Formats: sequence, C-alpha cells, structure tokens
Amino acid sequence: MKRFYKNAVSQRAEGGYEILLDGRGVKTPARQRLVVPNERLGQAIAVEWNEQGETVSPRSMPLTGLASAAIDHVAPDPQAFARSLAIFGESDLLCYRADQPRGLVARQSEQWDPLLAWARRRYDVDFEVVTGIMHRPQPDRTVSQLARAAAAHSAPELAALAPLVTVSGSLLIGLALAEEEISFETGWSAATLDEQWQLEQWGTDDEAEKALDSRRHDFEAGYRLLKLL
Repeated sequence: MKRFYKNAVSQRAEGGYEILLDGRGVKTPARQRLVVPNERLGQAIAVEWNEQGETVSPRSMPLTGLASAAIDHVAPDPQAFARSLAIFGESDLLCYRADQPRGLVARQSEQWDPLLAWARRRYDVDFEVVTGIMHRPQPDRTVSQLARAAAAHSAPELAALAPLVTVSGSLLIGLALAEEEISFETGWSAATLDEQWQLEQWGTDDEAEKALDSRRHDFEAGYRLLKLL
C-alpha cells in the first residue's frame, strides 16, 4: 500500500511503548494497539516504519510483524503457543544424523554435539540420536523438560522463538539463542548445515539462494526481537 503517514515515533503508554504514525496509534491485524514492552523495541519498530519509501512493505518490517503476532496470536494463550513450539523438541534437527559422506557426518558432529551437550547439562535430560530420518521418540523426561523450558518464556519471547525454531526445525537451537549460549552466526550455521553442505558439493542456483536468504531473513528477525526484549 502507499505510504499514508509522514513520521513514526515510539511513545510511552499504558503497558509499555506505543507506535504512533503522525500521532495515531498503529493497530495490529486484529485491530489491537501495537504496544511493546520497552523503549528499545518501540524505537526499532518506529525506524522500520520511517524507513519505508513511497509504499509500505510488510516484509521489510519483521519486528512490526512479530510484535503484532505476540499480541494477536501468542498473548491470548501463551501456554498453547509454547506447546506448539515444544513439539519440535520431539524430533529435533540435532538428533537426526547422516551416515555418509564422512565429511558431512563429521561436520554435524562438530556443530551439533556441543549444542546437545549444553542441553543435557542445562535441562538435565538425555537425547536419542539416530542415523537417518526415521522418527524415534525422545525420553518422556526430555520432552517434558523442554516443554517446560519453552513455556517459561513471555509472549513476546515466544513470538521471537517461533521463527528461530520453525526455520531451523530445532527447539534446542532456539533455546540456546534465547539463553545467549550461542551467537547468531553459530545458530544459523547449525540450522542450515545440511543445506550449506549441499551447496558446497553441487554448487548454487538462484532459487536455492533466494530460499536460503528468505529463511535467514525470518531467522534473523526472531533473533533481533529477542535481543531487543
């Protein structure tokens, strides 16, 4: 749509900081006030609106989208949303390994084993690590502990975790990023290890690059929101 405002600002309001366009409050898709928990996030969202050109592109405003999702979709029932993310822990990317070639096996072990070791220590659980793609259930205690870890986060944090978990297919990568155990680049590398290996072996193409760039855009948006909360 065409840009219909001149200036966006973040202003203190009941419940946090509200985003205003020429003095009028921004509404979420569900027509609720866009109010975020702190000034840093409010200012970052205002920057997204101010950086729009003659037209407004929602894809270029990921923080606005995630903050709106936190209000419209997560806040009404955070526990249910947390459960939808916890399901990824039952078939976490890090637990499904290749059996060949040796280079890929070694890279998976190098990047994924430290994350599993951290999760074992952090949540006092163990994991079933398998070769291939056939599903193997995780121990009941592991599933319940990871679900509890996801449920401990606030609605905005859960909204931020959503792209981290769904893009990577790994609840553990999302939790490690949320707890600042790993850097963004470490998390992204672990999340896309298999794709990066394939690109190295067979070369790249425009469609594959575009798909990977789109996933990184969403993954990075979740991480940025976490850092601003």
